[in-house]
Amino acid sequence: MSSNDTSVLTDSCSGFIDGENICLPTLKLPFYFAMRQDLFDGVSDTVLALAAPVVAYWTLSLLFHCLDVSGWKWLDKYRIHQSEEVTSRNRASRTEVFWAVVLQHTIQTVLGYAWFAEIPRVSPTACYNQMAVVAKTLVRVTRIVLGSPTADAFLQHRGSDITHWLYWWGIPALQFLLALFIIDTWQYFLHRLMHTNKFLYKQLHSVHHRLYVPYAFGALYNHPLEGLILDTCGAAVAEYLAGLSVRQAMFLFAFSTCKTVDDHCGYSFPCDPLQMFTTNNADYHDIHHQSIGIKSNFSQPFFVHWDVILGTRLTRKQIEERRQKVKTT
Repeated sequence: MSSNDTSVLTDSCSGFIDGENICLPTLKLPFYFAMRQDLFDGVSDTVLALAAPVVAYWTLSLLFHCLDVSGWKWLDKYRIHQSEEVTSRNRASRTEVFWAVVLQHTIQTVLGYAWFAEIPRVSPTACYNQMAVVAKTLVRVTRIVLGSPTADAFLQHRGSDITHWLYWWGIPALQFLLALFIIDTWQYFLHRLMHTNKFLYKQLHSVHHRLYVPYAFGALYNHPLEGLILDTCGAAVAEYLAGLSVRQAMFLFAFSTCKTVDDHCGYSFPCDPLQMFTTNNADYHDIHHQSIGIKSNFSQPFFVHWDVILGTRLTRKQIEERRQKVKTT
């Protein structure tokens, strides 16, 4: 039988492939999924998706701000800059930064509400319909790779487990990684353009670089138009192209926000999980905010592959080598 004329059943069958039919596995929900339209009663998932990045931003920023004003001496060895430099070298007051970020959050929330105007229903039927697509694709691809007899024999015993894993874990993970790649790509090339184009830098991006010494709640201190194009639109494009659900988008927005705040926090902690798994961290981005690195380290917020591939990566070691070379000439 061909995969094109295979139908999908949810009833009990003798195996994954039963004659002309594919039998879906029992709908076993993973720990992260709730079979209801909204995660919390009285609060729609749309509201949660829009609130998540805002709450994440100010919660993490407040944590770092408390560290900034704590006066704890043990923090000095982790600070990238001394606290006094924030006021002496930055050309924007904390009040200006605060209100600029509030404006950006307002714009992204209003536009986001329109973006998530219609949310697909969450139901067992919807899950089964989506799982059916996964099952049919699995059968089709496996038959192409292994040939029909071998593929059918393999899927008869493993097809149900593979379909379940793909639907609940494999595909969502790939979607999330794709979304990260899209955000990195979007931000790298637009960020680099805003530095190489004098008009864009002067009119838009120079606002962000008034913070010569970055700090946490200044992460989204931008010109409103830059914030719209670089951050809000970048997240929306990633969510759309990766095919994320509202709940997946909720996690992506919160995670990317935390990463952005952490990249501007001004601390290089050895045990910070957001700085441990990628070299694109607070120290890496701090180089970009300095005069010596302003034409380098455009990658943000996750990985540095575009800087490496296109030759715009600058490390502390390279900076020291440059300085030593200047001293010896």
